Amino acid sequence: MSADLAHIDTWLFDLDNTLYPAESGFMGEVEGRMTTFVAKVTGLPTDQAYALQKRYLEEHGLTLRGLMLHHGVDPADFHALFHDLSLQVLAHDADLLAALERLPGRRLIFTNADAFHAERVLSHLGLHHLFDDVFHIDSFGFRPKPDPAAFTAMLDAHGMAPEATAFFEDSERNLAPAAQLGMTTVLVGAHAAASPAPFVHHRTEKLAPFLATARLRETR
Repeated sequence: MSADLAHIDTWLFDLDNTLYPAESGFMGEVEGRMTTFVAKVTGLPTDQAYALQKRYLEEHGLTLRGLMLHHGVDPADFHALFHDLSLQVLAHDADLLAALERLPGRRLIFTNADAFHAERVLSHLGLHHLFDDVFHIDSFGFRPKPDPAAFTAMLDAHGMAPEATAFFEDSERNLAPAAQLGMTTVLVGAHAAASPAPFVHHRTEKLAPFLATARLRETR
């Protein structure tokens, strides 16, 4: 059955592993560089650096946040690690472009990545022109999703009505604060169907067909 999204006029999207499939392997390259960086900063062997990286992600919502709090890492140095990553594994998706184009109202990006990475990936995917703004980690003071403060900052910055907003994410836990605020939540990815979370309102393996078949508000 197609999703009834006729009440939505603001479309909020995570970036990585949401606007392109996790199966691309791109985030694996990001993780590898991150582990090397954590090992360098802490002096830990690779396996322990990886474990710490994941612990900071779990505790703070973002590895960078843990590195800033506990190791004084400059976020600019951290983000620079990923600015020259090859984007060749990220393919243009004509079906996704068409599905996004049909959405009435505003389209926004809400990402824990920095502005440079977001702009670079969106441009490579050929989707940059479809979005009104990118709300990136710098925009909300390095308080990453799922921190409620990040959501509050975004709502205030864009004057959004949560009840008329749909939020698309590959991370289940990032949808919890959105649902609490009154947003419609959509979990995206191969793992989505298995999610039992009550705060996930819709689940889809692939974003394009979900958007292409959704019931939308009529525009005149």
